[in-house]
Amino acid sequence: MPNPQKTAIIIGAGPAGLTAAYELLTRTGIRPIVLERSSYMGGISRTIAYKGNRMDLGGHRFFSKSDRVMDWWLAHLPLAREDGEADRKDAVMLLRSRKSRIYFLRKFFDYPIQLTPGTLANLGLRRTLRIALSYAHSALFPIRPAVNLEQFFINRFGRELYLTFFKSYTEKVWGARCEEISSEWGAQRIKGLSIRRAIAHFLKQALGRSRQEVAQKQTETSLIEQFLYPKFGPGQVWEEVARKVTAMGGEVVTGFEAAGVEVDNDRVVAVTGKDENGNERRFAGDWFFSTTSVQELVGALHCEVPDPVRKVAEGLQYRDFITVGLLLQRLKVRDPGANNGRLVADNWIYVQEPDVLVGRLQIFNNWSPYLVADPSKVWVGAEYFCREDDELWRKSDREMSQLAIAELAKIDIIEAADVLDSTVARMPKTYPAYFGAYDRFPEVRAYLDRFSNLFLIGRNGMHKYNNQDHSMLTAMVAVDNIIAGREDKENIWAVNTESEYHESK
Repeated sequence: MPNPQKTAIIIGAGPAGLTAAYELLTRTGIRPIVLERSSYMGGISRTIAYKGNRMDLGGHRFFSKSDRVMDWWLAHLPLAREDGEADRKDAVMLLRSRKSRIYFLRKFFDYPIQLTPGTLANLGLRRTLRIALSYAHSALFPIRPAVNLEQFFINRFGRELYLTFFKSYTEKVWGARCEEISSEWGAQRIKGLSIRRAIAHFLKQALGRSRQEVAQKQTETSLIEQFLYPKFGPGQVWEEVARKVTAMGGEVVTGFEAAGVEVDNDRVVAVTGKDENGNERRFAGDWFFSTTSVQELVGALHCEVPDPVRKVAEGLQYRDFITVGLLLQRLKVRDPGANNGRLVADNWIYVQEPDVLVGRLQIFNNWSPYLVADPSKVWVGAEYFCREDDELWRKSDREMSQLAIAELAKIDIIEAADVLDSTVARMPKTYPAYFGAYDRFPEVRAYLDRFSNLFLIGRNGMHKYNNQDHSMLTAMVAVDNIIAGREDKENIWAVNTESEYHESK
């Protein structure tokens, strides 16, 4: 067991950073110091409060095919298994139903696409035949090798289905053509999902197979029908973890901008920067965990970084994220059986319509009723994907609200007159991109892995499109390595490369 007098410095108080801190305290006795630039916990898994309402940036289902992560959540976060238990003061987790659909042609389609009568009726006979023939062609004559995302989608679903349901939304998210994005993104995000598996899932339901409650390991993650969710949004979980870390003797420093990383040969020795009062501070340690972007980490290193490595890091790209929260009297679109006909039943609605910029819509009422101050109102989040240097990001909050209202009204989801209030939240570097300099990322990884006491964890820390559970796993495995005295990082990078660790959304 490592010496309890040792210290670990952790950059970032998101799921990976806080999991690392908690694991260090409970399993090793190493004292963690978490350095967070903002005032909130959870990173992109934070919860934003606005006039009694709460926003979940991007939506965070608490589901994992990893028993280790599921056990971690259930052990530390009391679950209300029945609706009547949700009001208990100690209850944190709710068991929620999952429903996501695609909005296309001003109609709803199941997500993921299933060959149900409703889907076929919405598509029409002619388009359905084209999809079937296109899929058959791709199954018989796949593109080899599939090097870009378009080729990946065509091989998996056929060209016609790709053009119908994947191309527009994917290009909204990434701001790049599918031909320019590495096929690795598809291989990581939707690994086993296919038409064949979707049909098999539909047939199992039709035959009346029992539905497992949470740990549904034999079902593709996009098809999971229930998940855990915190009463007050994901930030509730990470605020609680941060509280426990502090109570056990760890430290969480907020308002600290990590600007420098001191190294000595192949070891990191300290992190430097300024606190919220502008004071210079230096944090020395024995182990270091980084969840900040690889681009920022390489730029902060106080050593002679090889020129090729620095250039690749500088060339890494990211997509940024804007959520426009809209408080509504009602939705224009409704499901007869959902919430007494007042709401649709969806958590997410993927907006495939090419004539608007909005990419996805969250219905916060359906994530948790505790996110909405007035249950008679509808609280939604219109999601936009952009870059920090583009026109969308530069719009004022008022302009973004006006845009969201106009677009959702244009595609018949809301009536503009029903909007009661709005707010805007921005999150930079939400999605590490699989284009730009990404094809040379292994050079950066190999260089940073040389620092024996430095662990890259989490989504931005690894420039890898990990979900919350994957980010937690990378932290857990890194602590495993410290305990075992293991210095190579292969097992950390292996998280979310095997089929049991994935989610598609």
